Amino acid sequence: MAKTKVFISFDYDHDERLKDFLVGQSKNPDSPFELADWSIKEAIDVRWKDKARSRIRSVDVVAVICGQHTDSATGVSAEVKIAQEEGVPYFLLKGYSDVTCVKPLAASSTDSIYKWTWDNLKTLIGGGR
Repeated sequence: MAKTKVFISFDYDHDERLKDFLVGQSKNPDSPFELADWSIKEAIDVRWKDKARSRIRSVDVVAVICGQHTDSATGVSAEVKIAQEEGVPYFLLKGYSDVTCVKPLAASSTDSIYKWTWDNLKTLIGGGR
């Protein structure tokens, strides 16, 4: 069975370590997903958006890792907006259990931030939300 392709969106300035954790989980023997790509750390311009759009179009789902400053991460909001425009499903993952994590500005008001557990992650990647 083919694994689900996932694009990781995260705040490069504050949460790059969280991306590394998700990369590690993708390598678990029972992982139902593979990481196709992740956020681009470049200035946001037309080329950046075209590159991000191409990457997001090629995946099954976008995992948005939310931290304390995600609401000010313009790249994360741009990636969420692209996922919305392209009809690619996305989910918001709470990056830290001990602090308040916030949604990117482009997230819908009805989007929930889900607790990051292995079982939740497998469910979310499988479309359960």
